[in-house]
Amino acid sequence: MRPATLTINLTHLANNYHLLQQQAGNAEIMAVVKANAYGHGLLSIAKALYQVGCRSFAVTDTREGTALRLGLTSDAHITLLSGIFNIDDAQQCVEHQLTPVCIQYTQLNMLQEAGFQGSIWLKVDTGMRRLGVNNIAELTHSVSQSPFQLAGIMSHLACADTPPHPLNQTQFARFQQIQSSTHAPAYSLLNSAGLIAFPQYTYDIVRLGLALYGIEPISTQPLGLKPVAELSSQIIQIQKVKQGESVSYGASWMAPHDMNIAVVALGYADGLPRLLSNKGKACVNGHLLSIVGRVCMDYCMLAVENDAVVEGDKVVFFGEESNQPSANHIAAQCQTIAYEVLTNLDRRLNRIYIGENHDE
Repeated sequence: MRPATLTINLTHLANNYHLLQQQAGNAEIMAVVKANAYGHGLLSIAKALYQVGCRSFAVTDTREGTALRLGLTSDAHITLLSGIFNIDDAQQCVEHQLTPVCIQYTQLNMLQEAGFQGSIWLKVDTGMRRLGVNNIAELTHSVSQSPFQLAGIMSHLACADTPPHPLNQTQFARFQQIQSSTHAPAYSLLNSAGLIAFPQYTYDIVRLGLALYGIEPISTQPLGLKPVAELSSQIIQIQKVKQGESVSYGASWMAPHDMNIAVVALGYADGLPRLLSNKGKACVNGHLLSIVGRVCMDYCMLAVENDAVVEGDKVVFFGEESNQPSANHIAAQCQTIAYEVLTNLDRRLNRIYIGENHDE
């Protein structure tokens, strides 16, 4: 079996959940498990969270929602953050007890046509300028006249990971105004970064994704979260290169002197960013080695200077130890965010789940 592996620590996941519960106070946690639980494995992550008390989950659409419902009991609430797109989606909400987020009348009409009698969320745009209800008063009135119930009203912060940004205060004011002029069973505004930066605005439900997986959303305000995933592989060959010889596609890197190159079975098809070519690092036997040459589809190469490494040695690209790179560190090198690094982890990786209460 190819050694490219994603190891998921469910004990760390549980610890993060309990730590975030304390941070959230009386607010309920809606665990965001969309995009295959940020690359960690939808059902395995959701089941582990369910076992430690989580009963509210968020996915993107009916395909994810249906897959999740088949793995969880009926008392778990499953919210579709992107709502529904057609009548078939509405029928899936009926069949699998899914709670869609709605932003317009056409969605309400499709739900009625499908015979939906469950709950929905309404999403308002307070400044993100992405998705949201244009007239919340009219739509809440329409819901009150319909056969289904209002679960709550939500919005989303555009700059939660930049607490000083003035748009945050603008969105808080707009959402508070909406709260004062409506009568919903629940209100939800904060994501992971928002919970850490603005705990005074937890309202009734916080929607947490990144922090559950152990990534600190705001590096200057760490909570002590534990990384849940470790991305690793093995050295499969040691190559000797002479001074001036190039490595990998495009001959973008040349050996400054005679040295060894470790070939590792992990590449961009596994989710290792190609942007780490010639600048990323990986940990082998406690030492950081540089990624040299272009990252390939299935492989990458490490420069071996004075460090003794052999074929079969484990190579960690991000993990929980302080001497290992983190997902945030990789994201910074690639000028992106940890969300993208995690959600690009390919399903062909061997996923190994460790920790308590795992039944798969």
